[in-house]
Amino acid sequence: MKITLLGDSIRMSYGARVAELLGPDFEVWQPEENCRFSSYTLRGMWDWAANMEGSELVHWNNGLWDVCNIFDDGYFTKPEVYVDNMIRIAKILQKRHGTVIFATTTPVTEDNPHNKNADIIRYNELLVPELQKLGIIINDLHTTVYPNIDTMIRKDDKIHLTEEGIEVCAKQVADAILRAAKK
Repeated sequence: MKITLLGDSIRMSYGARVAELLGPDFEVWQPEENCRFSSYTLRGMWDWAANMEGSELVHWNNGLWDVCNIFDDGYFTKPEVYVDNMIRIAKILQKRHGTVIFATTTPVTEDNPHNKNADIIRYNELLVPELQKLGIIINDLHTTVYPNIDTMIRKDDKIHLTEEGIEVCAKQVADAILRAAKK
């Protein structure tokens, strides 16, 4: 079965491990590049269409870039634009590939200067019900990582997964794919 993994640097950290965990019965394709924010992913799906062709399932995430307030003048992507972009992405993925799994945005350390957990939670809460209405499967990585920020999020950059975080998330992603593939 061919699957595609789409997403930001969080996906990039666990992607290779997911392929290992799934084993030889799965062909896993993922962009070499960071899919960054929702508008970038929406545009990138045009460039990646040929590589994604034949994928029966897509596991995808976006959010950390969207909720970022790097310039201290507001979110990179306003909440309503984020939700609209993500719904568009979901509908395109469903039309082209059938089964779609969305991974909720993972938390950051409390001292992250540009991303705040309250904002990440809010964006997840705005988006998840809308995706569920479309029949998108939700893989709640946020709930898995949040109680374990100290061991799963790197202290040096305050946003990326540690080795423990990579392993835990990769296993959860692989398990979600395996469950969805059996349906």
